[in-house]
Amino acid sequence: MRKKKCRILLLCLATVLLIAILSCYLLVSINAKGKTFNDVQSIPYNEVGLLLGTSPITSNGEHNYYFDERIKAAAMLYHSGKIRRIIASGGDYSSNGGCNELMAMRDSLIKQGVPDSLVSLDYQGTRTLHSITKVKDLGSITIISQKYHNERAIYLAEHYGLQAVAYNATMPNIAKKKIRNISREFLARVKLFIDLVSSK
Repeated sequence: MRKKKCRILLLCLATVLLIAILSCYLLVSINAKGKTFNDVQSIPYNEVGLLLGTSPITSNGEHNYYFDERIKAAAMLYHSGKIRRIIASGGDYSSNGGCNELMAMRDSLIKQGVPDSLVSLDYQGTRTLHSITKVKDLGSITIISQKYHNERAIYLAEHYGLQAVAYNATMPNIAKKKIRNISREFLARVKLFIDLVSSK
């Protein structure tokens, strides 16, 4: 009987946990409805585009196509007159054998025709939360990343009083990485709410 009660209790806890995870995910997605754009002509103008960082090389040494698509998206917004300047936000992991995301993003943007003088580097953007809080006094902003990431960034931006829209960089058609990134996003959204509650 005791084992049966334990199983029921564990099942109830697992159900509550699953509901909590799904609720966090859906709340963020619902909040972002109508605020993320796939068409560059449809997105409203903001002076500043916030390019959320990622490394050009994955942790296992492969080329990171998510990086390429974010750079293309930021450059397209600039050349289409939808943003005037870009803040590239990420981290420098070169001292640990990793990559300096900021220098890689800046160099890639310059190759795409964005003037060096219009690219600012935020080295404190090692988390999306830090990227957003660093620009919270700008008033309004255009966020640039893949859609799942943009939705979370918009939620954070609005929490800190920013008016935000986002341009969705293309999701590379790599099934394994799509599944992994979206799976990680479920947990990232739970962490988002934990961060916001703990910061009060």
